[in-house]
Amino acid sequence: MDIPTRPLGRTGLQVSVLGLGTAPLGDLFTKLDEQVAIETIASGLRAGLTLLDTSPHYGNGLAEHRCGTALRMVGRDRVVLSTKVGRHMDPRSPGGTAVAEGAEAPGFAGGLPHKADIDYSYDGTMRSFEQSLLRMSTNRIDVALIHDVDVFTHGADALETRFSEAMKGAYRALERLRSEGAVKVIGIGVNEADICVRFAKAGDFDAMLLAGRYSLLEQPALEEFLPLALEKGIGVMLGGVFNSGILATGAVSGAKYNYKIAPPDVLERVARIERVCRAHDVQLSDAALQFSLGHPAVSSVVLGAEQPEHIWKNVASMTKPIPSSLWSDLRSEGLLSPAAPVPA
Repeated sequence: MDIPTRPLGRTGLQVSVLGLGTAPLGDLFTKLDEQVAIETIASGLRAGLTLLDTSPHYGNGLAEHRCGTALRMVGRDRVVLSTKVGRHMDPRSPGGTAVAEGAEAPGFAGGLPHKADIDYSYDGTMRSFEQSLLRMSTNRIDVALIHDVDVFTHGADALETRFSEAMKGAYRALERLRSEGAVKVIGIGVNEADICVRFAKAGDFDAMLLAGRYSLLEQPALEEFLPLALEKGIGVMLGGVFNSGILATGAVSGAKYNYKIAPPDVLERVARIERVCRAHDVQLSDAALQFSLGHPAVSSVVLGAEQPEHIWKNVASMTKPIPSSLWSDLRSEGLLSPAAPVPA
């Protein structure tokens, strides 16, 4: 299938505007059938998605293992493969990742029985990178991102220490890997727009993956980060454009926002957005996906999937007709920033 591509900033890489995110394929929230999970990745690549994003964090390496199997089935050459550093696995110690008090982390229902150690040091980054190569049975990674240096993961008290560790350790390691040609693109993958700004000003980064902070529900990245990305030529990948699910399911009981049950104020705002969408005969999820692609800094929207049918639904969602009056009505209702670019 012919899925449009965009340049990933100034890196020289072209990526499909719809990427495949593999957090769900690491058994996020629920355990998946192994064959279905692998076929989901293979189906996405066969459908024309060229950006495959994963991480050691997703199921303590399980998502990367499944990516490697799918890549052996489909082929590696046409895929822009993105993974992350900041955690390495101890296969001799069962258990998950320790979470700092006051911080949060999504819950994986399954995954590999290996203990994840958070480590942004130079040596820890090299170890993480090497483990990813082995898990995915590849000799190269296109995009390497420093993962989860944010308040959401570590808590406010630990943030400055983690940021310093990442710049002194992980950043230097990725710079070396880039200079040696082991990776083409280095960057960060976080949940907070202000952290993207800090990193963009602190180092020479090529791309950034921001989860949840530029969506139809909320646009904190609009004021500073996205203009800065355009200025510096940083390729932006957006994750979490459904805000962990609520912009896909709507304001239903049990809807998730930021990896947990949505609070009442979020449910109320999403319900208002839904009403405007219904008035224009537009599905909420279609509007959410197409809105996120409307900003000129955005190279790709990375969506998760748990089965092949989700891939085809997301691909179809990109081309659903949406009248311009929907966006103007959302603005008049105070539900969308007047400064937010919208699809033509």
